Parts: sequence; C-alpha cells; structure tokens
Amino acid sequence: MKRILFVCHGNICRSPMAEFVMKDLVQKAGLSSDYHISSAATSTEEIGNAVYPPAQRKLAEHGISAKGKTARQMTRSDYDRYDLLIGMDEWNIRNMTRICGGDPEGKIHQLLDFTHRPGEVADPWYTGDFEATWQDVLLGCTALLQHLQRAPRR
Repeated sequence: MKRILFVCHGNICRSPMAEFVMKDLVQKAGLSSDYHISSAATSTEEIGNAVYPPAQRKLAEHGISAKGKTARQMTRSDYDRYDLLIGMDEWNIRNMTRICGGDPEGKIHQLLDFTHRPGEVADPWYTGDFEATWQDVLLGCTALLQHLQRAPRR
C-alpha cells in the first residue's frame, strides 16, 4: 500500500483539497485498496478546524465531500509513516523538511513537480480564487497518480 500525506500551511484549503481529490481519483480508478491518503498542516493555527467552507464548496461542485476532516499538524513521525509527503509550495517544503529533520529518503516533493508545469499550487487563502486552486490540485493529483502507476512496485 502506498501512503501519501498532502501538506499545506493550515490544512484547511489546499492539502485537504488534494487529499479528497486524490481519494476520488484512486476510487474511480478502482485502486482505493492500494492507497492510504491523508493531509496535514505545517502550522498549529487551524488545528481542529474543518475544511474552509469555500474549499468544501469547490469540492462539492465536483461531487467530492470533505465531511469530517479536521486540520492536524504534521509530525516528525509522519516521515516514517508515509511513502510520500507532498507540499503545495516552497514554504511548505522548507517547513516539512524542518519538521522531519531533513529528507534522507527523498520523500518530500511539491505537488506540481509531477506535472508539465512545476511550481506552486495557488493559495486561495490569499487569492480567493478557489477555481485556480482546484485546477492546480486536479492537475497535480492526476499527474501524481499517473506517476505512481508507472513506477515499479516495491
């Protein structure tokens, strides 16, 4: 089973969107039993809070629910628990690496690095543009799943 943790600053917008988009993609591909997918924050600011309502609405527009998800902070032990730790931007990557005490196994990546246009996932907390974030997350998760399906099994 491949274990994936999506990470952003607060775990109320981008990383839960990625978590539930990826769960939807693997479910539609009939691969749910092959993956464990979750999300977390690098900060403590939103711990215990539900997914931000505009992010929930954007997911719901596409038939995806984030019901029951509450923000949690990433821990050092997540590095051992997960095969991939996927951040949304460079700041996330720096904080993830700090929390984990480095990245000796090369598990930490940025989501859009799996696509034809590497870069940062638009942060709707600042932009207010949840559609742009949806497009980035869908592109990144689709490319990530394709990458994982091509990768040799361990």
